[in-house]
Amino acid sequence: MRPGARRWLPRPSWPHTLRARLTVGLVVLLAVSCAAVGVAAVVELNGFLTGRLDQQLRETGARFPASLEHGGSLPSDHDGDEDGDGDTRRQTVGTFGARLVGDTVTNAAVVASGSGTGTVTVSLGAQDRRRIAGLPADDEGHTTDLSSLGEYRLMAAQGRDGDILITGLPMEPVEATVHRLELVAAVVFGAALAVAGVAGALWVRWSLRPLSRVAATATRVSELPLSSGEVAPAPRAPESDPRSEVGRVADAFNAMLGHVEDALTKRHASEERLRSFAADASHELRTPVASVRGHAELALLHPGPVPGKVVRALERIEAEAARMGEMVDDLLLLARLDAGRPLERLPVDLTRLVLDAVTDAQAAGPGHRWTLELSEEPVTVPGDAHRLHQVLANLLANARLHTPVGSTVTISLETEDSTALLKIHDDGPGVAGDVRPRVFERFTRADRRRTEDAGAGAGTGLGLSIVAAVAEAHSGSVTLASRPGSTTFTVRLPTDVG
Repeated sequence: MRPGARRWLPRPSWPHTLRARLTVGLVVLLAVSCAAVGVAAVVELNGFLTGRLDQQLRETGARFPASLEHGGSLPSDHDGDEDGDGDTRRQTVGTFGARLVGDTVTNAAVVASGSGTGTVTVSLGAQDRRRIAGLPADDEGHTTDLSSLGEYRLMAAQGRDGDILITGLPMEPVEATVHRLELVAAVVFGAALAVAGVAGALWVRWSLRPLSRVAATATRVSELPLSSGEVAPAPRAPESDPRSEVGRVADAFNAMLGHVEDALTKRHASEERLRSFAADASHELRTPVASVRGHAELALLHPGPVPGKVVRALERIEAEAARMGEMVDDLLLLARLDAGRPLERLPVDLTRLVLDAVTDAQAAGPGHRWTLELSEEPVTVPGDAHRLHQVLANLLANARLHTPVGSTVTISLETEDSTALLKIHDDGPGVAGDVRPRVFERFTRADRRRTEDAGAGAGTGLGLSIVAAVAEAHSGSVTLASRPGSTTFTVRLPTDVG
């Protein structure tokens, strides 16, 4: 077999559920048992009836073949139809007799059926003659197939004149009885298997009801959203007999659910404390940050002479205060979105927002090529216009800051069914593989090797997390597909109001 060819072989068909496996196993075991009983009964009956034939042959003795010594000679090339003179007294119809002198069969006849005419001489073929000549004179029965008569049970005995006298009885009654037993056994065992299969399936179904309830509970638990937020109490598996395997599984499962609930409750409490801290800290930091920025601007407006180094320091203070203010605003927005505060749900012309955002991006990044692909009809979605504009601004800023000058950024907007598809594609170096799984997490920064102009703007690591949070708050989603030379962010927003 070639390497890897095994995987293309068809898998054997086998029941998948435990209930089906137990039922099939029960029926198979019963079928094997019935087959063993049937075979043993058939073999035993066949041996018993064959032994009776041997006993009958011993009791009959060689009187019939001995009487053939005075009968006519055996024809060799044609069927014998004339009546013989053999002694048929106390002989069963169909009894076969033959006399063997040396290796030559001199006489052979059978008892005629239902008449007083005595015997009928039979003609034996060469093969039948060889088989009869090969019988040992041991007074034991031997089953032999005679082509002119059928299957016979033959017994050879030594005659008084040095010849061999052969007596036989037909095997047809034995075979008929055995075949009838086989038919009866097949019918009875088949009916028993059918009844046992149905009864076994019902019994297994009833016995596995506690396990089915545990499986149904596990399925309901698996459908609970456990990744974030407050988790509703998980359903418990019904109590069962603790002495049974299913009862022990149910108890262990319920104990595990209790531990999971405790862990999730503690995690949710920790997340709530962290969100509360982020919201409080952001709210409290807005005033001092604004104050620092205001004082820096006021100092820069001083009419008197100010040393250049001081001016530079004040400009840096103002720039960093502005950057810190944006970070505080972003953290406060994320904290509000995490708290589940509803956004506005008004009709928003997404096409107009895209045009405005691209215009701003062109002004901020004149070294990039900006391309628009818009549908002919305006795309309108329900939502918060300010937050959706922030999504567009963050995605375009991300494309501008993390691609080299001269890169092409394509913005496309279309509708698919009841969903608006907004795609931001660039032909830059792509997102690093270790960053892709956590690109929408907070404070995640792209690898600086992704851009040749990393100093153009370091960012705060919150832009894409805000994009994901705002999209989710609008019942939408955002995904990333990236490889070297092609990076695409896709935002999906429902167009239906309600």
